[in-house]
Amino acid sequence: MNSPVADVQSLVSEQEWNLRVDLAAAYRLVAQFGWDDLIFTHISVRIPGPEHHFLINPYGMLFDEITASSLVKIDMQGKIVLDTGYRINAAGFTIHSAIHEAREDVICALHVHTPDGTAVATVAEGLLPLNQTAQLVINDLAYHDFEGVAFDLDERPRLQRNLGDRNAMILRNHGTLTVGATVGAAFSRMYLLERACTMQVRTLSMGLPLTPITESASERTASIATADTMGKTGSALVWPALLRKLDRISPDYKN
Repeated sequence: MNSPVADVQSLVSEQEWNLRVDLAAAYRLVAQFGWDDLIFTHISVRIPGPEHHFLINPYGMLFDEITASSLVKIDMQGKIVLDTGYRINAAGFTIHSAIHEAREDVICALHVHTPDGTAVATVAEGLLPLNQTAQLVINDLAYHDFEGVAFDLDERPRLQRNLGDRNAMILRNHGTLTVGATVGAAFSRMYLLERACTMQVRTLSMGLPLTPITESASERTASIATADTMGKTGSALVWPALLRKLDRISPDYKN
């Protein structure tokens, strides 16, 4: 693996550099939260503009190594636009190009393979509305059936159709995925989705009777858990707090 070019910041726009910093932060935070899977999942950011270029991880780097400069910029055909010395994960290209092609409102797409998220993705019922956290997610949740490792570009139309206008998706027998108009929105949605999956796994493992949630309580929760509300909260409140934490413990993500 080659070293990254010396000064990527000088080669890109200020807007792209800021997105690179946010995306590198997301990779570091995924590692901090224990959602990474060695080098085998991916987060992407679309660079606004007619070219539909997007950034994705350099394949072969652990998430806690990724920096703003090491991210790879590619086009919708998978061609590397700015060569930083790294290649990309082909399955990551299939999934993320599908999303960025179909959803102009999406800047960031985040995909992970956690044990709890994949456990919920593997049971027929999927995510159940067992608690407040699940109910904050479930009305914005889509499902996509497993078709094998995502190397086949023909899968993209089905990914696009199944995601539709929702912002979270369970990839059956595979993992979880969230999207957002900002990196913070996508990350915050993933936090809630993964948290809900962990709560479900732990709750059902107890084998005890469940306390039902009333219809009126579900309706009240749904009324505040709109896609717009959740995205704005993640961007305005959660993401800045997470960046402050990352600046304390791993500030070199900005390099």
